[in-house]
Amino acid sequence: MTELNKDSLPRHLAIIMDGNGRWAKSRGLPRIEGHRRGSKSVRDIVTSCREIGIKVLTLFAFSSQNWRRPALEVNSLMSLLSFYVKNERKSILDNGIRLLTIGETSLLPEPSRSLLSKLVKDSENNKDMVLCLSLSYGGREEIVNMAKNLCLKVSSGEIDPSAVDMDVVNDHMWSSPLGPVDLMIRTSGELRISNFLLWSLAYSELYFTDLAWPDFDEKALIDALKSYAERDRRFGAVL
Repeated sequence: MTELNKDSLPRHLAIIMDGNGRWAKSRGLPRIEGHRRGSKSVRDIVTSCREIGIKVLTLFAFSSQNWRRPALEVNSLMSLLSFYVKNERKSILDNGIRLLTIGETSLLPEPSRSLLSKLVKDSENNKDMVLCLSLSYGGREEIVNMAKNLCLKVSSGEIDPSAVDMDVVNDHMWSSPLGPVDLMIRTSGELRISNFLLWSLAYSELYFTDLAWPDFDEKALIDALKSYAERDRRFGAVL
């Protein structure tokens, strides 16, 4: 593995895994084959991130808007999710990885939901890396959920309106346990963030690659991390 300066690594890396369907179409394959090949990339990138020293990895696995896709594709994606959780359970537990999920996971079908909940519980004491799967997730939906919860607490008198600041807002976000995103990678050439982690991305560095997710490998990951290491992060200040 290429040597990287550990001090220059992002603490929290987030990835929009885009391009599975187009990867398959370009090869004359059904879309689900692209998703299957993409699940291998998930396994490889999670392993690489742990070995490199990334502390938090968030993967945009299924968006709130993905429910609008054809039922056959949605069902296939849910089956793939269950397959991934079953197959990677031992590796996650043996390698000190803590699994978390964010999003409206109550909307997931029962088999996937149960498998995820059990692995989240069983891995909660692992310390080496956090792997977060964004499932039935949307950035605007996260903000709406936060606003509803705060409104209820203000209405009940649990929180004084004058006490609501950025820390309080952050504490009520689904993504609060993850911390701010340092680097966001999007594959497959699209130059947008697509309703992903809107709050957490406020000062994130953005990296876009034309590689489709099934072709995104350790070398591509290292290229992105090297680009991040060369950035001058000022957070609005003059350094």
